[in-house]
Amino acid sequence: MTTNSVISIQNLDHYFGHSQLRKQVLFDINLEINAGEIIIMTGPSGSGKTTLLTLLGGLRSAQSGSLKVLGKELCGASQNQLTEARRQHGYIFQAHNLHGSLTALQNVKMGLELHKDISLEEMQTRSAQMLEQVGLGNRLNYYPDDLSGGQKQRVAIARALVSHPKIVLADEPTAALDKKSGRDVVEMMQKLAKEQGCTILLVTHDNRILDIADRIVYMEDGRLANNPKAAALVE
Repeated sequence: MTTNSVISIQNLDHYFGHSQLRKQVLFDINLEINAGEIIIMTGPSGSGKTTLLTLLGGLRSAQSGSLKVLGKELCGASQNQLTEARRQHGYIFQAHNLHGSLTALQNVKMGLELHKDISLEEMQTRSAQMLEQVGLGNRLNYYPDDLSGGQKQRVAIARALVSHPKIVLADEPTAALDKKSGRDVVEMMQKLAKEQGCTILLVTHDNRILDIADRIVYMEDGRLANNPKAAALVE
């Protein structure tokens, strides 16, 4: 792992199922991601992108090889170690996963509730400031049903970034959005991440946003592969 790496993956294999039903889904993945980089992972459906993202996010334990995130080995990690790892990350999903019974402010505040050292008053202040930064300062007390798709995704970004995570993992964050909203959302992620010095790993099929990446990683059939077309878009 180089000194600047926040993610270091070596010879990573992963399987689903057991005995006769065991199926290999990731093959010999090797990848280094540095602090502050915006990496887009693309490739066909079923190529293993989301599986790799869930392993990096500590949502399941890596099985074989080495997967270090912020210097901690997650291959064979215990549930407690995975929980600890998850606290270091921000997550943005395709379906924004907002709680319909909570306001925008309350939804963002949830991104701070694992951090026991932050007072309730500071949580409120930081959440309001974050919503201001994503252009929703006038929507603090709106419920998700009263927000557009793009506004909901902005709330999700605010929730992911409010704790100033070192890594943000995003799975198809623009899939449900029109072209302009999708563009606005990723440019906002890019701006806020650069300001906070955090690393973004974004899985997408959306070719319209590939140019925001510092680097594009292409996956096919569970392997990292070369895709000259994708690489050309960030040169």
